[in-house]
Amino acid sequence: MPESAEICNFQIVSINISTEVGVRKQPVAKAFLRIDHGIDGDAHARNWHRQISLLADEDIEAMRNKGVDLDPGIFAENITTRGVPLSTLPVGTRLVLGDAELEVTQIGKECHHGCAIYQAVGDCVMPRKGIFAKVVKEGWVSHETSCHYCL
Repeated sequence: MPESAEICNFQIVSINISTEVGVRKQPVAKAFLRIDHGIDGDAHARNWHRQISLLADEDIEAMRNKGVDLDPGIFAENITTRGVPLSTLPVGTRLVLGDAELEVTQIGKECHHGCAIYQAVGDCVMPRKGIFAKVVKEGWVSHETSCHYCL
């Protein structure tokens, strides 16, 4: 890490997995992030560039302000964060989550406009604000995990 790098801390609000594709992810207390895979037990995990999805709780809050009651995992994000502007991070940014480390591989995604959130409020935050990452160093994560990235 360069001497001039600024370390920015953030929190994990929720870790979410689903055993099937196309269903809402459910919160879990902890998860193992595996290299070339993603989160053990998650239906979307496999060796590709979108192993783990992340969404900031601040962006979910913007949707809540439109009058919709939303819990973490509703946008099918694996990790809900607080204190990091995820969608502004450049591809290649490393996110350190305890012993594990992720590399940002994609910002946003195409919206299919058929999700329940889009149908309810005419908008969905995940395509614009969600990010995707691959696991480059494996380890366990939980709500207590110390997290940071460098600018």
